[in-house]
Amino acid sequence: MSHFNKAEQDDWMTVYLKYLLFVFNFFFWVGGAAVMAVGIWTLVEKSDYLNILASSTFAVSAYILIFAGGLVMITGFLGFCAIIREQRSCLSAYFSMLLLIFLIELVAGVLAYVYYQRLSEELKQHLTQTLTENYALPGKTHITHSVDRLQQDFKCCGSNSSADWQHSVYILSVEASGRVVPDSCCKTITFKCGKRDHPSNIYKVEGGCITKLEQFLADHLLIMGAVGIGVACLQCSSYMGKS
Repeated sequence: MSHFNKAEQDDWMTVYLKYLLFVFNFFFWVGGAAVMAVGIWTLVEKSDYLNILASSTFAVSAYILIFAGGLVMITGFLGFCAIIREQRSCLSAYFSMLLLIFLIELVAGVLAYVYYQRLSEELKQHLTQTLTENYALPGKTHITHSVDRLQQDFKCCGSNSSADWQHSVYILSVEASGRVVPDSCCKTITFKCGKRDHPSNIYKVEGGCITKLEQFLADHLLIMGAVGIGVACLQCSSYMGKS
């Protein structure tokens, strides 16, 4: 009788641990989906702005999050299969993959925070140079489009102010046709509206586009860093709890 009760208790514990692992795996899968979503959202929201940045660290952090999130979702699916089939070898591989994913997500989160510290200095050094030396030049269409979208999206003109355009290679060239700022600086874009830089016609924002872009990127980097590190730590604590 006691042997029967012990066997029944063991069966109950096995079922309990199986469902507990199933629940943990579900949260892993949701966490992976969240990480991947943040990475995709970051690239989609700022795909144009990436052309303006001198460093690729921002894009690399987003791609790592997407890769890690996708890997979590695939691993989670395999985990469900391993739990249902109760294959020990699959479960061992599953836990090893989770440990690897934890490290990947942690790296992405740390990269985002490190780049956050360097963001202001990079923008100050690079954005003005981009506007003055690369805008509207042959072979720089992607940069021109990025700058135009930046100025329209953030309702700003120039890196620090509209006066930055006075030193632009484009504005000083005959192609500008007398413009003092690009047409994308105008509140209402019309052909050659950039000939007049009065505040009633163009955006005059204190701090220029640098201030607006810096805040926008900083917010995204904080989210990327928090999600990457947060989900990684959550997964690690759950993994240690199951071990």
